[in-house]
Amino acid sequence: MTDPRSNALVADIGGTNARFALADIRGPQPVLRDAKTLPTVAYATLQHAVESYLADVGVQPEIASFAVACPVTGDDIRLTNRAWAFSQSELQSVLGFREQVVINDFGAAALATLAMAEDDRVVLHGSPDQQRRGPMTVIGPGTGLGVALLVGDDARGWQVVETEGGHVSFAPQVEEEQRIADWVAARHHGRCSNERLLSGTGLSYIDAVLGNREHLRDPADIVAAAMEGHDVIARRTLARFCSIFGSVVGDAALIHGAKTVAIAGGIIPRFIPYLRASAFRERFLAKGRFATYLESVAMHVITHDAPGLIGAATALRQRLED
Repeated sequence: MTDPRSNALVADIGGTNARFALADIRGPQPVLRDAKTLPTVAYATLQHAVESYLADVGVQPEIASFAVACPVTGDDIRLTNRAWAFSQSELQSVLGFREQVVINDFGAAALATLAMAEDDRVVLHGSPDQQRRGPMTVIGPGTGLGVALLVGDDARGWQVVETEGGHVSFAPQVEEEQRIADWVAARHHGRCSNERLLSGTGLSYIDAVLGNREHLRDPADIVAAAMEGHDVIARRTLARFCSIFGSVVGDAALIHGAKTVAIAGGIIPRFIPYLRASAFRERFLAKGRFATYLESVAMHVITHDAPGLIGAATALRQRLED
């Protein structure tokens, strides 16, 4: 009989993309295969997306794990940035899984951080052997802004604290940021959160304000234009994005008492050299009397192309071992 742990379904469900793979979770490090990304807009429900993927790979796993971009507080799940909702128990019954795990996507990213090899990360500050000190803030922009906390250490074990820290209110530091916040608040019920700016859509918002336009450019086009250097507004947009991100990461590190920051998400790995050259670190440290405290915080960027899938697989293995 085939061990079901050799053929687990793992998924990372975001607002824009649903990523699937089959995973062998028998060893200490999950092994992924048959990875595929589906656009969420093409499917009415998560169930339809799962069925499409399983039909494509031609298997029916007995166990599954889903990392989802929303709070996981009960049976009913509702994605924050996509009109998908489902009952955990109904999904498990309809799809026939013997065991199923549903975890917050940045909870999964936090678990994945612990499984990353050295070549899956780029160190921004501190030595390589300082990158696993807890508490650890895991944070990163993608379709939204994810924030999680890891507490513990390798000797005692680690625990993930899932949060919705990306939705706290944005605190502008300079006049230009106040203009951006006011523009966003006018379009979102009088409030601007960190996620409204530190996300793909946030890049488009910043670009629209700095370019004095209502039309929103595609965030990938903005990043490409900034990296090429010929578009002044795109360069200013990415520079402002990095500055804001530095302030927010510094705030999160102080709130968590972090000794390490791990940056995840789909956006930052696209322009790590630009981030290094920007005001990101200056703004990270700009916390008055606590600049010296933050100087000692180690920091790296996760560059693995599927940390959510690795984290989902890790969560499933942990569930089966309990």
